[in-house]
Amino acid sequence: MREISRAQARRLAVRAQLLDLPRPGDLIEVVQQLGLVQVDPAAPIAPSAELVLWSRLGSAYRSADLQQALESRTLVELDGRIRPMDDVPLHLAGHEAWPPWADAREWLRVNEPFRRDVLARLEEHGPLLSRDIPDTSVEPWPSSGWTNNRNVTQMLEFLVRKAEVAVSGRRGRQRLFDLAERVYPDAPAVPLEEAARQRAARRLASLGIARVGGTSRPGEPVHVGEVGVPVVVDGVAGQWRVDPEVLERDDVDEFRGRAALLSPYDRLVYDRSRAQELFGFEYVLEVYKPTSQRRWGHYALPILYGDRLVGKLDAKAERKEGVFEVYAVHQDVRFTEEMTAAVEAEIDALADWLGLARLR
Repeated sequence: MREISRAQARRLAVRAQLLDLPRPGDLIEVVQQLGLVQVDPAAPIAPSAELVLWSRLGSAYRSADLQQALESRTLVELDGRIRPMDDVPLHLAGHEAWPPWADAREWLRVNEPFRRDVLARLEEHGPLLSRDIPDTSVEPWPSSGWTNNRNVTQMLEFLVRKAEVAVSGRRGRQRLFDLAERVYPDAPAVPLEEAARQRAARRLASLGIARVGGTSRPGEPVHVGEVGVPVVVDGVAGQWRVDPEVLERDDVDEFRGRAALLSPYDRLVYDRSRAQELFGFEYVLEVYKPTSQRRWGHYALPILYGDRLVGKLDAKAERKEGVFEVYAVHQDVRFTEEMTAAVEAEIDALADWLGLARLR
């Protein structure tokens, strides 16, 4: 089994996430390599998906490019993430058996007339916002959380998971829904086991290096199972896997790093445990913490320099005032003059991309 250093592991991760030099030149290329770009409604600076794409493409990225790719069906929004349309069959495998919970299956059974009403309205009038679909539920959706009695929203979420309905676009921040057959490609089904293997391989290619296994949690997994090549990371316990193509390139090419400002949901830092183990980087999104308990800021952006995560940017886009206000640049390590210049240039570039004047 091959042993690699932490520095090599970090470079594998940075390169796989297209955060080295040269920058990629094409939006579709970026999403295909990353496999997904997470959608999040919070936008103290910019929507997370936009930040992820800007971090890779820089000034070449325009929001209209993403909108065009979604409208042309090159990309699609599926389970709260923007994905290549070609990957949809892998994520729909096993949809016939969904949902796995008895109470949810019972709710769908009782509300079969409601389900038919939703599909019929989409067929006749779609694409539609959820608020444009009447609630004809037989029984309300019971929940102790925010989904309680939000019956149209819950039915749409279930039908998306069952591949009967799809997100066809957005109107502002609101999702538009339509029949899945009008959105998804007419592609053959992929057997569940094969789909799981291919998804893991795609995930590893986008992460560069990942754990074999770990605790399951909602959302996109961070572990990859037995795909890829096993490696030992010097000084880090546990079983790791590396994408073989990325490992081979690391032997040939000289790593060229740069400065980058990352979304809190960026896949380089999304796995907080991996960020701590490989980069020595501690990070918590503090948006839900009281102000007095925040160390780095409401929506601090992780700062990458070369193959190190070196700090956090506390800033906010004040669009009404036309300014990008920088509250603090938190240095996890002491910045050299070269690091400071590179990070400051990236902050200026972010303000320019937002069309705002930088303040401090």
